[in-house]
Amino acid sequence: MNSEYDVLIIGSGPGGYVAAVRAAQLGLRAAVVEKAHIGGVCPNWGCIPTKALLRSADIYHAIKRAEDHGIRVGDVSVDLGVLVKRSRKIADRMSDGVESILDQNGVDTIWGTAKIVEKGRVFVEAGASDVRVPEGALGAGTYSAKHIIVATGARPRVREMIEPDGKFIWSSYEAMIPAAIPKSLLVVGAGAVGVEYATFFQLLGSKVTIVASKPCIVPMEDVEISKHVRKMFENHGMTIRTDSRITSVRKNAEDVTVTIEGRGGKTVEENFDRIISAVGVVGNIEGIGLEEMGVETADGMIVVDGFGRTNIDGIYAIGDVAGGPMLAHKASHEGTVCIEAIAGQHPHAMDKLRIPACTFSTPQIASLGLTEEAAIAAGRKVRVGRFQFAGNGKAVAFGEPEGLVKTVFDAETGKLLGAHMVGTEVAEQIQGFVIAMNLETTERELIDCVFPHPTISETMHESVLDAYERAIHC
Repeated sequence: MNSEYDVLIIGSGPGGYVAAVRAAQLGLRAAVVEKAHIGGVCPNWGCIPTKALLRSADIYHAIKRAEDHGIRVGDVSVDLGVLVKRSRKIADRMSDGVESILDQNGVDTIWGTAKIVEKGRVFVEAGASDVRVPEGALGAGTYSAKHIIVATGARPRVREMIEPDGKFIWSSYEAMIPAAIPKSLLVVGAGAVGVEYATFFQLLGSKVTIVASKPCIVPMEDVEISKHVRKMFENHGMTIRTDSRITSVRKNAEDVTVTIEGRGGKTVEENFDRIISAVGVVGNIEGIGLEEMGVETADGMIVVDGFGRTNIDGIYAIGDVAGGPMLAHKASHEGTVCIEAIAGQHPHAMDKLRIPACTFSTPQIASLGLTEEAAIAAGRKVRVGRFQFAGNGKAVAFGEPEGLVKTVFDAETGKLLGAHMVGTEVAEQIQGFVIAMNLETTERELIDCVFPHPTISETMHESVLDAYERAIHC
């Protein structure tokens, strides 16, 4: 057994396994420690299976609207068991894929729970017996490494009164494997996770209410985009209560009675079949030996610099446990940057303003960089462009005319400061603005780009044109 490594990574999620593979590519001896699921939350209980569920719901919704396109169909129904089984099968496939990638790159997998016991040494306790252990995985023992990377991710936050019980109150885990579609559903929390689940169950027939403590839903987004999303959700039948909080929850025989306090202290009492708690996440920082090693933490996360370095030499952190934005692609890039810095490759430090965010609700939401409000607050003079999907031929032809693209430029330099989108498949389009921002493209270069017609991506071009009073189809 090889117990000495150049790099040992605690956690095999999108940050951990990518860091391990990049280390192997650079000739470093690498290992990952995992206690539950190879690949972490994302492919097993997060990004991938939820997108499988949402895809199924979107197909169901599209079939129900088939007659709008001149296609007659009979009665349409959902086999929830098959739908959930499909998502779990996809999750297993993705986890197996990560396992294979690690193996192909010569990365050792150590199965169990890790704790840093001293500088350069990690003790691994045997993992649970009810999980599938990868073939050839190493087990309990003490391992040494010059560099230790903590990539333990995060878990759903638990709030008083809405603690998940697996029956009436669900966390994101229970919501992913429902035995039945609730007739009425309360989603507490209006971030990406909350609105994605709200969309899924609403498309499958639930009467959905969202309760958010802040003045708007998807609060990390540009205010104008948030308002647009809210209007679309409400047009699709959702009830949204912002500036509100839960003051009491009473479990009955078959449902839950909830008291919701809104603006001015006004309260309403409603019954719901189920509640989904989607009130954020907390970093998995406990039991790893961080406190004993003197690693600095703040607000439940590990404090790092732009290269994943903590205040303790030889200990690093990447991904959700190192703070937001809590996105799989941010974790992967962070892992690459961290490893390349360790290997002396001189990478660019992580720039969080260049990390795109995507919410796979219906409609989708995608954003990058500064919101208009943040840019102004930072003292920038801005030029803002907007374009509605209703002016785009492809969106109208597809029956998806609801949407908006908003771009924010520095008025003095033409630098792209931010891009914000809501509408069909915008998560697939935001990468165009990501590339533009990374190449330090100006408005002049974006204006000169020729976008193919007819495509929904033309909305991006029109938004840029609008910022400089040149839009054609507004």
